[in-house]
Amino acid sequence: MSVKMRFEFDSRRLLGAVNKANYASLRRAGAYVRKAARNAVHKSKRASQRGTPPHTRRGLLKRSLLFGVDKNRLSVVIGPAKKFIGISMIAHEFGGMYRRRRYPKRPLMGPTLNKTAPQLPKLWEDAVKQ
Repeated sequence: MSVKMRFEFDSRRLLGAVNKANYASLRRAGAYVRKAARNAVHKSKRASQRGTPPHTRRGLLKRSLLFGVDKNRLSVVIGPAKKFIGISMIAHEFGGMYRRRRYPKRPLMGPTLNKTAPQLPKLWEDAVKQ
């Protein structure tokens, strides 16, 4: 008894599926980290303590947290949009001067990424399906 089998492998199709899954997973990762950062920002009239995420008075900081995925580089950028809050967040994140005032370090994005990093690989599980 003999068995004949023919097998074809389409590498372009596989690469297309991998790229599509990577893009979708990066979008999920960006949304996940942005959500965690938004949850870390609280509304308050008072300034936050040194070393804790900054507070927002009217919710503008929360609304300014956006993410974007670059398909060509397969990377995601997450953070406050300069269009909404200008460069003030740089003074909060790293500490420094803004409008002739010294701001203490009140990091938001760095600690948020460190906190969410262990969960990010799970977003790629079973990403490529046939």
